[in-house]
Amino acid sequence: MRPNEIMSDANSIVRERQLVIRREIDRRGIALKAVALDSNLPYTTILSYFPGEKDKTPATIPASAIFAICEGDALPADLISLLLPNGWLAVKAPETIDHDELCTLAEEYVTKKTAAHRLDSECGRDIGPNEDASLTATVVQLRAAAA
Repeated sequence: MRPNEIMSDANSIVRERQLVIRREIDRRGIALKAVALDSNLPYTTILSYFPGEKDKTPATIPASAIFAICEGDALPADLISLLLPNGWLAVKAPETIDHDELCTLAEEYVTKKTAAHRLDSECGRDIGPNEDASLTATVVQLRAAAA
C-alpha cells in the first residue's frame, strides 16, 4: 500500500467517525451552536465537520479544530475519542483528585458492569460491544480521576 492510500483510508475512517459523532450529538441533544461557541469555531465550520445530512461527506476535521473543541470542553471526551484509533481514548486529566467523584465513578462502573451481565442486556450474560465501550470509558475516567 502506498502512503497516499494509507492517508486516504485514514481520512475515510475519520469522516465515517465524524458522522457517528454527529448522530451521537443529536441523540444526546447537544446543540451544535453551543459546540461552536464553546470551541470558538464558526458554526458553519462545525456543520462542515459534523453534517446532519446522511448523504453529505464531512470535511476532515483538522487537529487544530480538535484542539479547539478540547480546549473549550465543547464535546465530551468519549465523543472526541471516536476520532482516535481503536484502543485510544481522549482523557482530561484532573488537576486534583476529587475522592467523591472517584467514588461516584467506581459506583457507576459497578452499576454498568452488573447491568451488562443481565439476561436482558445487549448480549445476555456476556458483555456486548457497546457495553464494553461504556465500561472502558468509565475505567478511563476512573484512571483520570485517580491520576
